[in-house]
Amino acid sequence: MDLSVSLNEKTPLYPGDPETKIIPAGTLEKDGYQDHYVSMGTHVGTHMDAPSHMLKDGKNLDQFPIEQFSGHGVYIDCTKGFDLETFESARVTTGDIVLLHTGMDASYYQPGYFEDYPSIPEEIARYLVEKKIKMIGVDMCSPDHPPFAIHKIFLGAGILIIENLTNLAALKDKRFQVFAFPIKLGIDAAPVRVVADMITT
Repeated sequence: MDLSVSLNEKTPLYPGDPETKIIPAGTLEKDGYQDHYVSMGTHVGTHMDAPSHMLKDGKNLDQFPIEQFSGHGVYIDCTKGFDLETFESARVTTGDIVLLHTGMDASYYQPGYFEDYPSIPEEIARYLVEKKIKMIGVDMCSPDHPPFAIHKIFLGAGILIIENLTNLAALKDKRFQVFAFPIKLGIDAAPVRVVADMITT
């Protein structure tokens, strides 16, 4: 199951982020091959935040072991809001990749997507830190609003953040593995293709 949005010049941008530009650098007709120049911000589309995004001396994405980017997935339904009891009953364990379904992806191309989204409560963020999860993923543009306290809680614990996921509703009541491999860039974030592989046995 593909949990990533398409990345192109029409992909919505967080206010203030650089525009995405995809320009031909070679054509079959003229050069005998196709090539493209791509210019974009590191936080466009489905992407992964590293600690250096918010924290001084925080790790970049290329400093994490490859094992960090895959693992057992846990789906949590947050379409009716965030409730600690729901998280406690989800049986989250060490090394899990927790995906929160809020339903915000339905308004991905609407202006309110970048303004009217809920923030993860601090008690839930700290609960997930205590559980020592690998990654947190949301179908929102961010797990919080400025001054980004929740970002700092997760990233300070070495928990990577995936933003702008989609199709999470398909994971309800399913067992699955998550594979989320970003481009190996030594910076604060990168696009990521996120896939859920269903476990049928």
